[in-house]
Order: sequence, then C-alpha cells, then structure tokens
Amino acid sequence: MSGSGAGEANAGKRPNGQLGSWFVRSGWSKGELARQVNRRARQLGAHHISTDTSRVRRWLDGEQPREPIPRILSELFSERFGAVVAVEDLGLRAAHQAPSVAGVDLPWAGPQTVALLSEFSRSDLMLARRGFLGSSLALAAGPTLIEPMQRWLVPVAPGRTDPERPAGQSRPSKLSGPELDLLESTTAMFRQWDAQCGGGLRRKAVVGQLHEVTDLLQEPQPEATSKRLFRCAAELAELAGWMSYDVGLQPTAQKYFVLALHASKEAGDKPLGSYILSSMSRQMIHLGRPDDALELIHLAQYGSRDCATARTQAMLYAMEARAYANMGQPSKCKRAVRMAEDTFVDATLDDEPEPDWIRFFSDAELHGENAHSYRDLAYVAGRSPTYASLAEPVMARAVELFGDDDEHQRSYALNLIGMATVHLLKREPEQSTVLATQALRVAKKVRSERVNTRLRKTVDTAARDFGDIPEVATLTDLLTQQLPETAEAV
Repeated sequence: MSGSGAGEANAGKRPNGQLGSWFVRSGWSKGELARQVNRRARQLGAHHISTDTSRVRRWLDGEQPREPIPRILSELFSERFGAVVAVEDLGLRAAHQAPSVAGVDLPWAGPQTVALLSEFSRSDLMLARRGFLGSSLALAAGPTLIEPMQRWLVPVAPGRTDPERPAGQSRPSKLSGPELDLLESTTAMFRQWDAQCGGGLRRKAVVGQLHEVTDLLQEPQPEATSKRLFRCAAELAELAGWMSYDVGLQPTAQKYFVLALHASKEAGDKPLGSYILSSMSRQMIHLGRPDDALELIHLAQYGSRDCATARTQAMLYAMEARAYANMGQPSKCKRAVRMAEDTFVDATLDDEPEPDWIRFFSDAELHGENAHSYRDLAYVAGRSPTYASLAEPVMARAVELFGDDDEHQRSYALNLIGMATVHLLKREPEQSTVLATQALRVAKKVRSERVNTRLRKTVDTAARDFGDIPEVATLTDLLTQQLPETAEAV
C-alpha cells in the first residue's frame, strides 16, 4: 500500500488545473495542505492516511485520490473560502453514493421519510466519529438544493402516512398522552442545552432520541399520534442539524435539515417547516451562498404566510435582511430590517401561544440579527464605516441583553465577536480586543466550533491589520494558548 494509505488511483494523468487554481488562491503551501489533510483524516478516524508534500504534488499533477481525501479537500477549501467548493469543482471524482444517503432530492412520502431518518440517525450513531458521516455526503447548493425544497409547498395526500388504514377507521394509541408530552418536553430540554452549552455537548443524545422516535413511527399509530411524532421527529432532526452546523459538520447538518423539512410536512406543520428553512438559509449565508439563502427564506415566508405567528414572521424578515446584506443590496436589507422590527412589536402585543422552537427569537436575538445585517453590509461595501456605525448601537444593545441571559451563552459570545468586528471596521483595534477577550472567556465554556472559528477569524483579521498594536499581539498569544484547534468527537 502507498505511503499515504489512501490507495491512490493512477489512471491517465494530466495536471489538475482546477485543483491547482484553488490551491494557489488558498495561499497554502503543499506541506501546510498535507498537514491539514492528515489532521482532518485523524478526526474522521482514518488513521492510515499520512499525506506529505510529494503526495500533494501528485494530486496537482493529476493523480486521483480515493475517499475520504476528495471529501476532506472539499471541506478544507470550503472552509478556507467560506463557500461551497464541491469535489467536482476541484477536478476530483466523488465516490458513488447510495440514493438513501446521497443528495437532497428525496421522496416526499411518510414511510420513506421515516426510513431515511432511521437509517441516517443510526449511521451517525454507529460511526460516532466527528465528521466521518459527513465525509460520505456532498453539500447541495443552487438549483440542486432549491428545486427539491420547493416541493414542500405541495399538499400531503390525506391518510398517506398510514395507507393501510381504511378511511374513517382509527387505531388504538400505543402511546399515552403523558408519554407524548414527555417526548416533546425532552426535545425542549435538548434545545435549551444547545443554547447554553453549544452543539458539541449533546449532539449524540439528540440523534439517539431522534432514532427512538423514528422507531415509534415505524409502528402502527393513530393519525393524531403519528402527526405529533412526526412533529417531534422534525424538531429533533432540525436540532441535530443545527448542532452539526454549530460544530462544523456542514454536509451532515444539511442532510438533517432536509429530513426535518420532510418530517414537518408529514406533521402538517407549516410554521415549523418555515423555521427549518430558516436554519438552512442561515447555513447558506455561512457558506457564502446568500442567493440560495434568500430563495429558502422566500419559500419559508410563502409557505407559512397564513399560519405563522408574528414572532416567526419577524425572525424570517430578519433572516431575509441577512441574505440581502450579503448580496450587497442595502435598500432591500434596510426594508427587511424595518419589517422585522415592526412585526416583532406585533409579537410582543400578541397573546397567541408560541411553539417552543421560536421562543429563542427574543429582543436580544432581533437586535443581534439586525446588527449583523448592517455589519455584513459594511463588509460587502468594502469595509464601509457608515454601515459599521449603523451596526454599532444595535449590536451594543444585543450584547447588553445577552449579557444578562445565562441561557443563551453561545449567542452572547457570537454577539461579542460581532461587536469586535464592528470596532475593527471602525479601525478601533483596542476596543475590539476588549470584546474579543470577553468572547474568549465565554467560548471556553461552550462547545461551539462556530464560535471558535469566528473568534479565530476576527483575531486573525486584527493581527493582519493592526499587528503592531500591543493589545492585539497579546490577544493573539492568548487565543493560541487558551483556544487551540482541538475540536473532538461529538
């Protein structure tokens, strides 16, 4: 076997211009890329891989590596550029995947949804290594993602989730009301833990609970019970996706989001579906795909326009603003910000009961989202001080509100980092380091690779632009000591 342990294929070689282009733009050396591949391979449990500079040179010369190296390279370049860089974009061949785990264009039917949820959650639990499941998946974007999601709008055929039951006939419930209540309250508890501690602490517990719920869905259930179980499965799958996103497992996160949307459709819960689409939209913004994010948000808004609460609608407007900001459309962004603010006022005056999944969208969250929209506009507009000044008071209010909230420490850290970036945009590095240092203290308490990555990027930017400032140099050293890149299995 070759020294890399990857079993390289030596078919007719020509220099791989696509991989070479991404490699040159990354600024990495061959040795640095080899070290990153080895580190990611160890995280996947692929300890037999030992890549070196000569191996990287062969890839650039046209040698085709075998899995999981193409997926590792895809993830590394995607993270480097903040956008989806597919295996094919690198001029590499993706491994054949079974339809049950490949892509996002899945059957919109209850039995298939249950089977796919069961299979995917079981595989996630069995492999039990950070990113290993994700390495067998590809991120979908553009029409490949949007077109299948549009089928969410097609109504579910009556009785489809239990096709063997004659019309008008109900089965006796195998689950009592208190048992269903307990399942739902457990989901709410997991959501609270995620907000407090980050996605890295309880992700496997959520996936395990999801697998248990899919087992219940595979048993004969009366229609009312089945709908409640599908709703529970949708919430758990969304939360598993959100936690996967939070720890950097992007393909795994997307798969859970897609399955969650299918389950919400079977539950007949359009507002929940719109919330799941908003999570998918947030991921697309993170991956540098604001056009896709906007399509998903508009789909969410259209699908839930007649049934979502004011709080849910306000959240969707806030995410619409984020998408427009990242697309560099300030007038549409500002309009969406105003709509979010006005609709949120309606929510505070409304006594309508709210589902647990939307309660996170508080006054603090509204301020944080709108501030990040202005901050994003500033970056898109070439580090505009005007938009940075718009962001500053709104972000300051978000930091103040989250600072008094022990239940949302991850959001507190993210908004501290956001405020630090605002001060960098305003060329105020000393103030930025104060906030980044506060964020570091919180980051050490929560297991969120998203927080860690944003903090590292912010400090890297400060070091690049203001490396001669003593406070910046001190913070850079502190970050290296206290937040090393050692994210482990979840």
